[in-house]
Amino acid sequence: MHIDLTALNLRELDILIRAAKDRHKTLTGRAPAEKVRRMLATEARRAGYAIEEIFGPDADAARPEPKTRGRRKRAKVEPKYRDPDNRRNTWTGRGRMPRWLAAKTKHGRSVADFLIPGVARLTPKTQAVTGQRRLVKQG
Repeated sequence: MHIDLTALNLRELDILIRAAKDRHKTLTGRAPAEKVRRMLATEARRAGYAIEEIFGPDADAARPEPKTRGRRKRAKVEPKYRDPDNRRNTWTGRGRMPRWLAAKTKHGRSVADFLIPGVARLTPKTQAVTGQRRLVKQG
């Protein structure tokens, strides 16, 4: 949310600050919704009612579902690179380059030097087609 404060004068800013403080006090002073829900359910049971009888059959359905991310979990992949100095340092080639490999490639070594022999090979880069000529015969 963005409010353009440059268009407001001093009186309007004071009103906005006062309203924000009142709203903040209201929100921080009240009990969490889950605690109130439990308290209401307890009071309803004590009076001999079920919470569904008071608020209807959808009393629990009104509770918002927790948001889940729509990302899939990626499959496990065998390591493609290994540090010869510390064999526990490995990298699959996915995600950011680990610090140990970045430090070693910074000093002039190639990423290909750390490939695990017999297991991995470099991924070929796509060939650029710019600058190539094509011969077309005129008919």
